[in-house]
Order: sequence, then structure tokens, then C-alpha cells
Amino acid sequence: MTQKTWFITGASRGIGAEIAKAVLTAGNQLIATARNKTDLDQFESNPNVLTLNLDVTDEAQVQAAVAAALERFGQIDVLVNNAGFGVLGGIEETSAQEVEWVYRTNVFGLLNVTRVVLPSMRQRRSGYIINLSSIGGYRSYPGWGIYCSTKFAVEGITEALHDELAPLGIHATVVEPGYFRTNFLDSSSLQRTAMQIPDYAETVGKTRKIASERNYQQQGDPTKLAQALLEIVNADTPPLRLPLGTDTLEAIAQKNAYVEQETAKWRTLSESTNYR
Repeated sequence: MTQKTWFITGASRGIGAEIAKAVLTAGNQLIATARNKTDLDQFESNPNVLTLNLDVTDEAQVQAAVAAALERFGQIDVLVNNAGFGVLGGIEETSAQEVEWVYRTNVFGLLNVTRVVLPSMRQRRSGYIINLSSIGGYRSYPGWGIYCSTKFAVEGITEALHDELAPLGIHATVVEPGYFRTNFLDSSSLQRTAMQIPDYAETVGKTRKIASERNYQQQGDPTKLAQALLEIVNADTPPLRLPLGTDTLEAIAQKNAYVEQETAKWRTLSESTNYR
């Protein structure tokens, strides 16, 4: 494996921090970013690390961070768009402002960073973009609808990027973790809607209860997730989509079976809409 330079957003905690640690252990160079640079102190003493303040929703700050990374290391080989947070609540319960907040980071922020990193990758005809999605990027659930919709967007963006960039020697992968044992279900990463409507107690309410019970009991190991990313980056034919965790694999199988069954049931009506 050759040494690579990784640029990771949201590297101060959770999955982002685990990826950053794995990258350094493997002998790579790292640009670790977070909204508050002081949260990256664990990486400061390593000469192979550049830590930067980065709010991905601030386009000027994104441009400055990428410029600093290129000045220090000369190139960015792997971009990991990891920065993001969740919102838990029913569709009707989620205010326009709460929707805007999560989209600004999870979708628009990812696009901000990707647009600024890509020119140098195109120039070298080499690079790798890893976009962190979720089990909720493939299948939505009660209470997670708005969050899942941001990850559905990440999936669509990555599928298009994969085809647009392949002829230029750049690969794109969307990673779909299930429930991993990080702080994602804490208030530091998960926003709960201010409004809670009693009529949704049996759907969204149950999801809120499950989220509280599952916090720090998740079955996924984030250190193994990080190792999986190192493996695909060095693979000859890396995947477009990488589900991680048995819960994600099960959710994908269930949705695929449901879609196949429903498509078969309504096939005659679907086919009837063509011009004859």
C-alpha cells in the first residue's frame, strides 16, 4: 500500500475520529477537520497531520481549508465526507428550520467540500471520494424520514459522481453503516424535534424509545468500519456502494424483496402507461 493523503470532515469524534486514527496507523498523511479545531488535539502532535477549522456549510472556509491542505501536502488522494448529524422526529413534527439545518450540513456541506476538492483530483486524474451515508440512505423509517432523506440525497449524488468521475480516474463510493457504537444517538450528534405530536406515539414515539435504549449498545464496531475503508481504498475494483453491518445487509434484503414483490403485483398497470 502506498502512502496516501486523506482529507476527513467531522474528524473530532465518532466514526470520523476512528477513520482518522486508522489512516495514521497505516502510515498515511491526514488533514483532520472539525468545526472547532481544539477538538482535534489528539492528532496535533503527529507530523503527518494538519488540523483545520472547517464548517462545511461555509464555502469560503471550505476553500481556505482545501487550499491549506494542498499547500501542506501537495495533493488530496482520499476525501471522506463524514461531517453530519441526525434529526429524530416525524415528518409533520419537523419544522422548516430543523429541516434546513440538517440539509445544510449533510447535503449542501458535502457538496461544498466535494466541489472544491475535485479540481485537483481531475488535474492529476486520480483520487477517491468516500461519502458517508447510512442504513437510512437505502431504507427510511418512522421518525428518521428527514434524516434519511438527506442520506438518500447522498446516495443519488454518489451514484452520479461514480459515473461522471470514472473516466477521469477518480472513484466514488457511498458507505452505508448500520448502527455503530459511537455518540451518534447523543445530543451532540442527534437533534430531536421540538414538536412531538401524540398521534405519532405508536410510530415515531417507538423510534424515540428505541434510539434511547440503543445508545452505546449498537452492535457495530467503528474501528472495524475504519479498517474496511482502508481496504476499499486499496482495492483494485472498489465498490460503488458499501453496506457495513449485518443490520444494513438485512435492511437492504428486506427492501429489495418488498420492491420486487410490489413491482410484480402492479406490473400490468405500470406497463399500461406506454404509448402503444
